[in-house]
Amino acid sequence: MREFKRTHRVADQLQKELAVLIQREVKDPRLGMVTVSGVTVSRDLGYSDVYVTLLGEQEPERIKENLQVLKRAAGFLRSQIAKRIKLRHVPELRFHFDESVVRGQQLSSLIDEAVTTDRARYQNDDDDYQDAGQDSDSDGDAQQSEETR
Repeated sequence: MREFKRTHRVADQLQKELAVLIQREVKDPRLGMVTVSGVTVSRDLGYSDVYVTLLGEQEPERIKENLQVLKRAAGFLRSQIAKRIKLRHVPELRFHFDESVVRGQQLSSLIDEAVTTDRARYQNDDDDYQDAGQDSDSDGDAQQSEETR
């Protein structure tokens, strides 16, 4: 059996070609910095779901606008892919916003925040413990000096 399925190989090639085509060939000024983060292809190679991320733009309006631009350019992109890749049938391109990157950034910031608060809490606990230890030592010194008198 093959190590990789044909659909995976086609998806990888589509991802590479689309990344180049979107950056160099799509001339719409409304289109921001788009990164193709993944492509999945149906088993019959009829459809491909293209997942994109936008650099620095998280507003729903801008995301929607960029997806509309890509949707309008899908026919052009598909024809360019047909010229570059030898396939009998080039899959229909369906563009989706990839929220996993944004979600990953949110989770990462939550983890950083939790680590920071834990460090602060444990540092305060250590300071309290050390202060309590010093107070008991100084009390012991005072008691010893009174006994020696």
